[in-house]
Amino acid sequence: MDRLQFFSPVRISRGPGQPVEDIDGVREAMAFLRKWPRGRRGPVYQCALNCCAAALTGEMSAEEARKAFTGFARITRLLEDDVALPMDSENKGNVYVLRR
Repeated sequence: MDRLQFFSPVRISRGPGQPVEDIDGVREAMAFLRKWPRGRRGPVYQCALNCCAAALTGEMSAEEARKAFTGFARITRLLEDDVALPMDSENKGNVYVLRR
């Protein structure tokens, strides 16, 4: 396994009906971040970018960079996570479906 490969991919979704993109490693995360609109590059973006750059130079592990990139994806509401969600309020806590 490449040292810059993530243990598990970060799943990105740009919205309902849009295809899910798997970001598999530091290089892909860095490429994604470089395409991010300049006007939306805040401190969470900068942190993710810095962590990916540090992983590329060996100053940080790929998994540490993955955590920062995942945080960026979560904050920007791009993270596609298969979280178990209640189906309805009547069965709350009993029946769950995986969101896709």
